[in-house]
Amino acid sequence: MVMVSLRQLKSFVAVFEEGSFTAAGEREGATQSGISQHVKTLEDELGTALFGRNGRAIEATLAGKQYYRDCVDILKRLDAAHQEVAARQNGGVARIGLMPLIARSILAPTLEKFLQTTPGSEISIIEAYSGVLTDLLLKGELDLAVVPAFEGAVGLSSQLLLRDREMLVTARRNTGQHLKPVRLSSLGPLKVVLPGKQNTRRRNIETYFTANGVDVARRLEMDAMMGTLEFVAATDWVAVLPFVMMASDIDRDRFDIRPLADPPLYSDFILIEPSRKLMTPAAALFAGVLKAEAERSTELFRERVLPQGDA
Repeated sequence: MVMVSLRQLKSFVAVFEEGSFTAAGEREGATQSGISQHVKTLEDELGTALFGRNGRAIEATLAGKQYYRDCVDILKRLDAAHQEVAARQNGGVARIGLMPLIARSILAPTLEKFLQTTPGSEISIIEAYSGVLTDLLLKGELDLAVVPAFEGAVGLSSQLLLRDREMLVTARRNTGQHLKPVRLSSLGPLKVVLPGKQNTRRRNIETYFTANGVDVARRLEMDAMMGTLEFVAATDWVAVLPFVMMASDIDRDRFDIRPLADPPLYSDFILIEPSRKLMTPAAALFAGVLKAEAERSTELFRERVLPQGDA
């Protein structure tokens, strides 16, 4: 009879998802040798190799790939049982990771509705960029996170939260152009505040500039959303930001907010969660409320911006 421990299963899943015994040890708070021993014992119990080596890299065998799918299902069911017990005691826990872009405009109404609906739940929210949030999810320290769409990662599952329109954001100039579509190639040389080069949105924006002949005189890297807005509001520098971040500013007098046109530029934002864990009831409720607020932002764009003559 095969006797497999939960620690062995978690060690195997960590190695499969991280592609490294060392990284798996760091994720699980264990030594590399400890993780190796757990996997070796598991392979001995099963009577088959789960990993092979290709040079210095490790690769799962066919048996390992199938066993991974089974392990993820087992861990998810076990997590669901734990959550059911916890939910009876305190209403559940939600650990959420959000990008600053999402947090600025729709977090407050989402939190208000969530807390009204589940007064017994506990919630913690971390604001960070996608790389940090992805790492925290894989380590099991978050239940869900919102990040820009990317090619995906082993151990994560995703669903679309929002397809949003990118906007040119400048200090308010009282020229009557607020909410009017803008072709960036028709403007003079721009001084643009951009996210850092590791940011997914930076690559998308730069590609758009190159493909559409946008003349950029100067670039300033700033991975600080509030700092970016304060700087743009006080200078003649501009930024390209999604509508969802600027939705609460459309009736204020601080910024001109204009959708990029000819052609438009869109950004997709996704909800990601660990494949091996079932989303807690509280986290699932938060995700549902967040989706509803994202849809309200999209509807606001349709009602207020598209009638201005967008192409």
